[in-house]
Amino acid sequence: MSDDTESGTGGAPTSGGGDGRSGPAGRGRRHERLNRHATPGPLNSLQHWREAKSIPQVVYNYLFVLVARLAPALPVKAWALRRLGVTVGDGVSWGLEATPDVFWPELVTLEDHVIVGYDATLLCHEFLQSEYRTGEVVLRERAMVGAGAVVLPGVEVGAGAQVAANSLVAEDVPAGETWAGVPAKPVDGEG
Repeated sequence: MSDDTESGTGGAPTSGGGDGRSGPAGRGRRHERLNRHATPGPLNSLQHWREAKSIPQVVYNYLFVLVARLAPALPVKAWALRRLGVTVGDGVSWGLEATPDVFWPELVTLEDHVIVGYDATLLCHEFLQSEYRTGEVVLRERAMVGAGAVVLPGVEVGAGAQVAANSLVAEDVPAGETWAGVPAKPVDGEG
């Protein structure tokens, strides 16, 4: 799989293809699930963010991200996440200072009984030099993301899977597995 930018104009998305499966056959396929948006010209892609999202929308998102990060009660956090467009299942626990993507929070799915730990970050975008990429982040039922972990766009954390604290998740985590590290990899035994 090449990381080369597909040609396009005006930030129009192009997809990397792939079938989007998780698990052993689909492991490491996050790049194939990302939408690529070209940003031609001398400026890096972050300089083009206003072409993708309006300033009022990002301000709105940021305010509700703050509520989700700082509210002391889980029902208030779930309410704020839903206002952002995050799909939130029953019994989701969102830790203090945990952060959903501020530009594309609607690409986050948290299935039932997911736990997202303190100061974890779920990113649905990456700004690069000549393009930006967007992709869904899906945490399946009873998945757990530890404190300070970062989940990159296009990643799926399988049902009952665990991501250790301070890990960088750049690949799908299969159901029931425990991953840790930078970048996160499978670990033996209980984490």
